[in-house]
Parts: sequence; C-alpha cells; structure tokens
Amino acid sequence: MDRSKIIFGNEIADRVYRKACRQKEKNREKLGDDSGTEYYFAARPNAVLSDLGVQNLELTEAPGEELPEKAVIVGNIRMGYGHYRISIAIASAARALGYTPCWLDLNSFPGSTATKLISAQNDLYSLGSRLSQKSKLFNALVWDPLNSEGFRKLTYNAGDQKNAELMEPLLRHLPKDVPFLATHAWPAQAANHAGFERVVNVIPDNWPMALHLAEGSIHTVQTPSSFLGYKMLRGMDKKRILKPMPEGSVVYTGHYIDHELVENIEADCAARLERLRWGAPRRYLLSLGGAGAQQKLTEDVIRHLIPQIKQRKASLFLNVGDHRDVWDSILTHIPALHGMTESHFDDFEAVKRALSDDGELRGVQVFGDSDIFAAVYITNLLLRHCDVLLTKPSELAFYPVPKIMLRRVGGHEAWGAIRSAEVGDGTYECDKTGEVLALIDQITFGSEILPALCEGIRRANAVGIYNGAYEAVKLAAAPNEKRPAAE
Repeated sequence: MDRSKIIFGNEIADRVYRKACRQKEKNREKLGDDSGTEYYFAARPNAVLSDLGVQNLELTEAPGEELPEKAVIVGNIRMGYGHYRISIAIASAARALGYTPCWLDLNSFPGSTATKLISAQNDLYSLGSRLSQKSKLFNALVWDPLNSEGFRKLTYNAGDQKNAELMEPLLRHLPKDVPFLATHAWPAQAANHAGFERVVNVIPDNWPMALHLAEGSIHTVQTPSSFLGYKMLRGMDKKRILKPMPEGSVVYTGHYIDHELVENIEADCAARLERLRWGAPRRYLLSLGGAGAQQKLTEDVIRHLIPQIKQRKASLFLNVGDHRDVWDSILTHIPALHGMTESHFDDFEAVKRALSDDGELRGVQVFGDSDIFAAVYITNLLLRHCDVLLTKPSELAFYPVPKIMLRRVGGHEAWGAIRSAEVGDGTYECDKTGEVLALIDQITFGSEILPALCEGIRRANAVGIYNGAYEAVKLAAAPNEKRPAAE
C-alpha cells in the first residue's frame, strides 16, 4: 500500500498525491539518488552517554558486524535539542530495562540522501524559530499558524511519507527484527519503508499533528488528550471527519523521562524543600534551545536576577549548549556578568565533577559544549540540582522539575504549558516578560509556589505520569506481537 495515497484508511486527493510524488523526484534530483548505495553499520561506544550504555551506529566499510545483544535502535534526527532529549530518555529507560540502546541519527551521515534532506529541513526550521522571536508579525502570520495548523493537516503527512522513501537505503542492511524506537516521524517512516518488524513512533509535544504520523508504527503519546486527538485524527482535515487510527496504533504511555531522573524524584524534591527551609539561594536553570532562540528574554531574566544573586538570594545555571556565540553576545550586552560568572565549556567530565560538589553551585554558573550529546545532556544533569527550570513549553515542559513556562516558540508548544499547569509541576505560559519576572520574585522571596510545584511532581509520580520512556521501550521490545495492521 502506498502510504502517501491512503493514510489510515483515508484517501488523499489525487492532486495532493501527485504533488507529493513530484516533490520526492525534485528532492532526488537535487540531493542525489543513493538507492544503489550499500550502507553497513557497526556499534561503537558513545563517549558522553557511556553511563547509559549507549552505542552509536556508525558506518563501516563491509558487512558482518552484529549489533550488541538485546539491542534496541533509537532512531532520531538532530533538529533542535528536543528530539535528542527524548532519545536520551528512551536510551536511559532501555538501559534500565536491560537493553542496549543503539543510537541512529539519520542526520549524521552527510553523504546520504537522508541526511541531505533532513539537514535542509532543519536549516529552514531553525531559521523560522529565530525569526519568530525577532518579528512579532512573522510569528503571528507565519510561524505560529504553521506550527499549530499547517503541520496538523493530513495532506502534510502525504508529502513526508514520499520523502521518507528516499531515506530507506540508509536502513536497508540493518537487522529488521531489532526493536526500532523513533523519536521523530521521519526515522519511523523510513524504518517502516525499510521493513522493520516492530517500530514505535515516540511522538513529542501535546498537540496532535499529522506531521508526527508514521503508519505501520505503534504511536506513543504523553497525555490522554493527545491520545484522543491522534486516535480520531482530530482536525487533520477541515472538510471531513476522518476515519480513526486502527486499534493498537496509538498508546498513551506518560511523559518520556530519563530513568536517572525518575528514580530520584522523591530525593530531589526533598532536597529542594530542604534548601528552602534553611534559606539557601534559590537555584534557577535556563537552558537555551537547539535553535538558539529567545536570547533577549534570557538577557532580561539575567538582568533581573543579578541583584538577587549579589544578595545571595538566588543562583543561576545557564546552559548555552553548542551556542557559545550566544554566550559571548550575552556577555557583551550584560557587562555586569564579568567577575561573577564561573564557566564550564567543552569539558564534560569536569562538569560532572563540579556537579558532584553540590554545595559550591553559587552565583552564575555557565555551561556549554561543542559536542551535541554533552550540549543536551548537561541540562539533564543540572535538572537534579536546580530548584526551578525556566523553559519554553517544548519537551522540557514534561520533565519532573518545578518550571516557569516561558513564551512558546511555535503554536504547537502551547499545549505543553497547559499540560504542565494542569499536572501541577509547572506554571501557566508567561506571554510577557513581566509575568516571568514576577514569578521569579515570588519564588525567590516567597515560600508557597516551590512547595506547591514539588507536591505536583510527587502526585504525578505516584500515578506513573513520568513512566512514558519505560512504557515505550516495553512496547517496542514486546515479543511475538506484530505491527498494527493497515486498513
């Protein structure tokens, strides 16, 4: 069955299908045809994620190397940090359940058509994210509608499925009986085209969009509302009520969280409340996204916190990831940071040592790394040491840490803030900078908000809300079960 022509039993218009076919051929002509290329992989240790047992799948010259025992493939793409963050959570849960996570980033093989295609799309998305923060008009007229309604259309999925056919050669020689967990729809679609027997499409966010569909996969979602939205393909065609996804095609699992964070939820909440009781500086964590957006808001928050930091009422952890240039720019704009900042760049092991001495995390601590794995994972490490995370409502919105929700970057993120506010582990989305600063003041000088957010985390943990990564791995590794049947 052609998955661009009929999607979950819903026929796509001929003109849309023909457009998808034309776009595929244009991309083939522009990016090259590697359908005759043989790609072979070998598993090699990931230096940064060695504690999680992660093996990178790297190209090798000849076939013959087998994957590790009890391997699961974590298929992903570097597009911002969110998909890598979910992948790390899946890898961590897989390791905890006794599996060996094998990391496969389809955006890391420059000679392949798959990587060329993904890289081109990533460049456009990153540019749009940055422009949306600089131009309110662009955000209102283009970016917000595209991310909330444009990607929601079922016709969008038709085009993606055709393009994913160009990614199949990269996966052709991997063993098809190995469980495949994809943290973006493109690797899931490519894995289905390549014939993998059990594919789990780990869907991010909390706003159902056809962009994330990969028919033939088991789709996992983080929230009950997302389950219903995907099940009914709600709003994915404004002119008709669509046929629903078949039984077993979509499963509500809970939030995708690292094992190391889940198993320490109670201890970390207790540590936050203990610091509050003895009047320690309130620890704020700011983590820049993979697109490097929201620099102005970050600077406004830093300026507001500086007096509190000087009074030893607050501390700031700032992870700029692999955007060292953003930190240099911030220093230029806020000269007061000179002399009150301790920097930790490009030495992941030193970062881990610094975090082991928890009592010395004072003032402004700035982190960053040119290695993408370290750039993302440093935030995961800092989450256990901070009191409050300031984040846009992207993937971090689902993490078990008290959160101040910053303004979204793209309309699809709005429902991440709604989820956090309803669960009780984060605030409402702050549309204006003044709202953010007012909440900071209440948390620094008050004693009610932080305990309330910690209690929300504990309640959610008690009913398994943060167990989504474990459940996704269990679905992928379930023996003797076939993929959902297409209708």
